[in-house]
Amino acid sequence: MSVQKDLFYAETHEWVKYLGGGRALVGVSDHAQEEMGDVAYINLCEAGEILTAGDSLGDIESIKAVSDIYCPVDGTVSKVNNELLDDPSLLNSDPYGSWLVELENVTENSELMDSGVYEAFISEN
Repeated sequence: MSVQKDLFYAETHEWVKYLGGGRALVGVSDHAQEEMGDVAYINLCEAGEILTAGDSLGDIESIKAVSDIYCPVDGTVSKVNNELLDDPSLLNSDPYGSWLVELENVTENSELMDSGVYEAFISEN
């Protein structure tokens, strides 16, 4: 399991990559995809939706269960990763390259963890 250093993480195991200009990518961590097992289906919100941190942005169906995905920051969905919707297994093979949504008008969330704090968090749980 890996934790990418330049990302921020939520306790629910989503990651955020701030792109500047009020934009960010959101995905799920390597730890999360490992816990889920083989991903079979991903359902995501639509472009244009306004989300608040903690809102559901979709769900992931794996061989083990269906898991909700929560938005770790406030923002408006500007893009959905259609490549990932077409091939959900990309989430297992490249969780940090397989973003779920791109957000604009992002408000940074001070409750997110940097990589070091997130590593400690997952090792304790």
